[in-house]
Amino acid sequence: MTTPDIRTRGTRLPRSARRTQLLGAAREVFVAQGYHAAAMDEIADRAGVSKPVLYQHFPGKRELYLALIEQHSAELLAGVRRALASTSDNKLRVAATIGAYFEFIDSESEAFRLVFESDLRSDPEVRDMVDNVTIGCAQAIADVIGEQTGLPRDEAELLGVALAGMANQTARYWLETGRRIDREAADRLIAQLSWRGVRGFPRADAEHPPAEPGPAAAPA
Repeated sequence: MTTPDIRTRGTRLPRSARRTQLLGAAREVFVAQGYHAAAMDEIADRAGVSKPVLYQHFPGKRELYLALIEQHSAELLAGVRRALASTSDNKLRVAATIGAYFEFIDSESEAFRLVFESDLRSDPEVRDMVDNVTIGCAQAIADVIGEQTGLPRDEAELLGVALAGMANQTARYWLETGRRIDREAADRLIAQLSWRGVRGFPRADAEHPPAEPGPAAAPA
């Protein structure tokens, strides 16, 4: 979990590159210490800049933290949308979506801790950002569930929340318990469970199967 090696004091960088550097240093500190224990002095030192330079880009610790949550929430949502757009096969879409969560949570940066384990959830703006990425992922998944099952939108979205939550929780459990099975195998296992659940809902517009024939009437 290291920031790109662009920390030498006195080095002039384009504004966008400097911002990327500062965000990387801040991510390391916030992930390791949480929001409340992190100090701007340490972030500046980690980035190899003076505090005035840090404050030129971010007026305070909260603004820096919000920028990180926004960045990494967008990263997860983009990953889920890419997964869903990667194929027209719904079974493969489900598998790719589970894989997107595992990839995000297994990242060396551990940025998922800022999104899913923030110690600043009491801040309304932080809570809204986290809720929005959860809802955004669930809605994208609901599109596929609705297409596969024909369920009403509200029901598809509820199932989308359930599938997104399962992907999130299982990937974090897998990581926290030491990656005891290979990630590809973990992806496949959870994807299989998810697809069997989705596939189990018959399409609303499917024809009803013919009734089983009853016992033959006895001859008169």
